[in-house]
Amino acid sequence: MHILGRTPSQALTYRIVSGQGAVDSTFLDESRQEKIKLLLFKARSTFSLFNCDFRKVKMSAFIGDMTPEAGNETQTDESGPDQENIITETQEDSASSSQQTNESLRPNLRHRMLQKTGLSEPQPKDDTIEYPADDEYGLFEQGRDYEPVYVTHKYTKEEQRTLSSFESVDYLPPHSEIYKQWLKNQGPLGYNLGRWVIMGLIGFFVGMIGFLLHDLIEEIAHLKWHLTRQFIDDNDFALACVVAIAYSLVFIIFSSFIVVFLRPSAAGSGIPEVTGFLNGTMVRHIFNVKTLAVKFFSCVAAVGCGLPVGPEGPMIHMGALVGAGVSQFQSETLRINLPIFERFRTSEDRRNFISAGAAAGVASAFGSPVGGLLFSMEEVSSFWTTTLSWQIFFCCMISTFTTDLFNSAFAGFKFTGAFGQFKTTRYILFNIERGIDVNILMFIPTIIIGLIGGLLGAVFTILHLKMTRGRKRFLANIKSEWLQKLLRIFEPAVIIIIVTILSVYLPQAFGCTKFTCIEGVSGDVSVNCMNDTRNPLHVESTVETYTCKKGIITGSTNTTIYTNSTYNEMATLMFGTLENAVKRLFSRDTHLQFGFGSLLTMLVIYFLLICWATGTSVASGALVPMLLVGGLYGRAVGLLMTYMFGVHSEDFGYWAWMDPGVFSLIGAASFFGGVTRLALAVTVIMMELTNDVQILLPVMVSVMVAKWVGDFFTHPIYHALLELKCIPLLDPEPRVRIDKQQLNLDLYKAGDIMSSPVITVQTRESVSVLSTLILNTTHGGFPVISKNTDGSESFFGIITRMEVIVLLKNDALFKPENDSEESLEEDGGPSWVEYNQKDLPSFKELLNVHKLTDPHDTSVMLHKYASDPRYSSLYIDLKMFANQSALSIPEKFSLQRTYIIFRTLGLRHLTVVDCRNSVKGVITRKDLMGFYMEERLEEKMKRRPTLELDDLQNRGTDSANHVV
Repeated sequence: MHILGRTPSQALTYRIVSGQGAVDSTFLDESRQEKIKLLLFKARSTFSLFNCDFRKVKMSAFIGDMTPEAGNETQTDESGPDQENIITETQEDSASSSQQTNESLRPNLRHRMLQKTGLSEPQPKDDTIEYPADDEYGLFEQGRDYEPVYVTHKYTKEEQRTLSSFESVDYLPPHSEIYKQWLKNQGPLGYNLGRWVIMGLIGFFVGMIGFLLHDLIEEIAHLKWHLTRQFIDDNDFALACVVAIAYSLVFIIFSSFIVVFLRPSAAGSGIPEVTGFLNGTMVRHIFNVKTLAVKFFSCVAAVGCGLPVGPEGPMIHMGALVGAGVSQFQSETLRINLPIFERFRTSEDRRNFISAGAAAGVASAFGSPVGGLLFSMEEVSSFWTTTLSWQIFFCCMISTFTTDLFNSAFAGFKFTGAFGQFKTTRYILFNIERGIDVNILMFIPTIIIGLIGGLLGAVFTILHLKMTRGRKRFLANIKSEWLQKLLRIFEPAVIIIIVTILSVYLPQAFGCTKFTCIEGVSGDVSVNCMNDTRNPLHVESTVETYTCKKGIITGSTNTTIYTNSTYNEMATLMFGTLENAVKRLFSRDTHLQFGFGSLLTMLVIYFLLICWATGTSVASGALVPMLLVGGLYGRAVGLLMTYMFGVHSEDFGYWAWMDPGVFSLIGAASFFGGVTRLALAVTVIMMELTNDVQILLPVMVSVMVAKWVGDFFTHPIYHALLELKCIPLLDPEPRVRIDKQQLNLDLYKAGDIMSSPVITVQTRESVSVLSTLILNTTHGGFPVISKNTDGSESFFGIITRMEVIVLLKNDALFKPENDSEESLEEDGGPSWVEYNQKDLPSFKELLNVHKLTDPHDTSVMLHKYASDPRYSSLYIDLKMFANQSALSIPEKFSLQRTYIIFRTLGLRHLTVVDCRNSVKGVITRKDLMGFYMEERLEEKMKRRPTLELDDLQNRGTDSANHVV
C-alpha cells in the first residue's frame, strides 16, 4: 500500500490504497503541499506504534495539534487493524481551503527542526537514568528477567517506543547507478590486498592497546597492595585500610567521573552495543574516538584499583572501536579525513572490520586468537563468510603476536632484556604446567559442576538484571540531574570501600594454615612440610602470610624441606588482582592449599559484588570475574572429592585426575558458559588460556550442560542486556509462542506482519514533496515507484531518508517538470551518472553521511522548500540514486523464509508487492521482533474465521468473473 503518487500531468494524485479498494483525489498545483500535509495528518491512525525510524509512524508526533478544516473531507473511523482512513476531496474544496490550510501549517513547520540523525525526534538518551513508568510486571514475571530461551521478551509500551527510536542500517551498500559508477572508478587493483593490510593494522593497534592496558593495571594494583602490606606487616590495620581506600578512591572516582560527564556510552563492557550494531541497529557514540579514550582510562583505573570487574569486555569494545576508526582513516572528532583506502568506506566493509576488531580484542585480552575468531562469529557478528573468517583469523594472529611480544619483553614497562623471546608465564594468562589423564569417572563431578554452572549462571543473570532495573528506577525518580550524576559517580566508590575493608579485615576471621606435603611417593599428608621431591603435592611459595608467622626452614633431608611457616587462605585469594586469584585456584598439586571456608566465603561475597559492580558507571567487564566465581565452586567440588577419596597427587595413576585445580578450571568454564551460553568460544578460550588441552572433553561437557540448564531459566546475558536497553536484535532463528505453543512460521505469510499503507515516492518527485516528507515523517526510507506504459505503478527500488536529505542539499539536481528525463539504459548512450557528473553528489558524499553536521540550517532549508510554491514545480530524478537491488517479496511469501532472508542479508527494509509488482507493504526490523509478531499473529488467529470467509467470497467472485 502507498500514499503519495504523481501523474505525469500538472496535477498531483494522492492515493491511500487499502485491502478493500482505493480512492483517488486530484489537487490543484497551488495547494498540493498543504494537501500532502493534510493527508499525512489524517493517515496517522493507520500506522502502528512501533515505527519511528523504519516505516510506520505516529503521525501526531510530526504534525502536532493541527486540525483540518471541517467539511473538506470524509473519513471512516478506524475500528480495526485492517481498516484504513480513506480521504476524499474535490478540486474546488482544495482550492478554497488552500490558503487557510497553509496558514495553519506554517507555525508547525517552523518548529519542526531536525536532529543530527536527520529525524525530528531525538535518539535514545543515556539509558542508565531512563526507566519506563509503565513497568508493572511482577518480580518473577516470565518474559522479563526470568525468561527461558524459547520465551519472547515482554516490553512495556514505553519500552516499545524506545525500541522504535533506534535507527537501522543495511549491511550491503545501496546498489544505485552512482554506486556502480563509483565502483568503476575504484578499479580492481589491490582491492583484496587492501583488506589484508587494514586487517593487519587493526590487529597491531588492538594488540598495543591490550599491552598498555594490561601493564597499567598491573602497575596500579601492585602499588596499592605494596603500600597496604607494609602497614599490615606493622599490624596497623586501620592505617592500612585508610591508605588502601584513599588510593582506590582516587582512581575509582576518576574512572566514573570521566564516564558520567564525558561519555556515558563508555560504561559497562560495550559488548551488547557492539552486538546490536553488527546486527543492524545504530547505537549512539559507541564508535567514537572520545569513547575509546574514556573507555581505556576508565577501565585501567577501575580494574587497577581493585573493583571486582575485568578488562576483557572493554577490550572487545575498544577492539571494535579501532576496527571502526582505522579502517576508515577518518574521524569527525579529530577532524581527520585521509584519502586512503576510501573504497572500504561502505557499510559492509565497515561492519566487517568492526567484527575483526572485536575478535582481535578477545585475542589480545586472553591471548586466544582462535577463541577471538569464534567469539566474534558466535556472539558478536551477525554476518559471516569463509573469506571473512580467514581475514579475521589473520587480524587475531597479529593482535596476539603484538601483545605477547611486548608482554614478554616488558614487565611493568621495564625492559627484561629479551626482546623477541615469548615467555610462557607472560603470554599464557593461566598457564598450567602439568596436565592429567582424563578418567571416565571424572565426568560424574563434571556434570554436577555443569549443573551448578547453569543454575548459578541463570541466578547471576537475573540478579544482575534486577540490580540494573533497580538502579535505573531509583535514578529516574531523582529530578536533579546533578544529583543523579553524583550518585552514579559515588556508587562504584561505595563498592570499592566495601571491597577494601573486606580485603583488609576479613582475613582476620580465618586462622593461619600450615604448609603441607606428602613424604614419599605416596602416604599420608604431613604438616610443616614445605616440599618433597618424591611427590608433587605442595603449597605455593607465593601465598600471603598476612599476620601469620613467616617462620623459617626447620630442617631438610635429601628429598624433604620442613618449615614452621604459616599463611592466610583468605588473604591469598583477596590480595592482588582477580587474575592472581584465578591463577591460584587453577594451580595443580595444591590439593589442600584452600579449605571450604575460604572458598565458599569468597564465592558468596564476590558473586554479589560482581553482580553489583558490573552495572555501575565505569568501563568494566565480567569475563575474568566469571572465571573467578566458577573457579571457586569448581575447586570446592574438587576439594570435596579429595576429602571423600583421599589425596591422590601421584604423577600417574588411576586416581590422579582427582585434583581440585582441574575441577576449578572446569568450574570456571561452566560458569562462563552458563552466563554467556557460548559453547565453541568458551571451550577454545579456556584451552588457550591455560595451555591444558588434556582437559578438553570435560570442559566441553561442563559448558554444554551449563548452557542447557541456563537456557531453561534466562536468555544469555548479553542478549538480556540488549532487551533491557531496548536495542532491537534479530536472533538467528525466530521464536514465536502463542498459548505456550511454538508457531511454525512457514504456515504464515509475509502479509500477516507487514506494515501498510506505505508512503512511496515517484522516480521523479518534486522538491516540495520530498521536503514535506522529511519534515513530517520519521521513516528511514521510502519505496520508489515507476510508471509503466499502461499507466500502472510498479516497485523500482528504495531510497533512504538521509540520501533524500543529501539530494535536497544539492540544488543543482532540481529540474523543471517539463525537462525530459535522461535514460538509464547502458546501451542507449551515456547513462545519467555519466551525464553532467559535476552536478551530482558522489557516492562517497551520499553514503558516508550518517548524521547532519548542520541540522538547523538543513531544517531551515527544508522548511523553505516545503512552503515556497516555486519548489512545487522543481523535481529531482531519483532513478540514479535509488537502490535498484532492494529486495521485494510477494504478499503470500512464507514468514519463516522472510525472517531468514531479512536477517541473513542484513536488510533495513523489505518491500512486499502483489502479482503486478505494486507496493502493498513494507517489513522492517521491528516487524520481525518476536513480541510484535506474536501480537500480530495472535490477532490474526482471533480473526481467522472472518478471514477465511472473506477468502472464500473472493474466490467465488474470481470464479464468476473468470472467462474460459
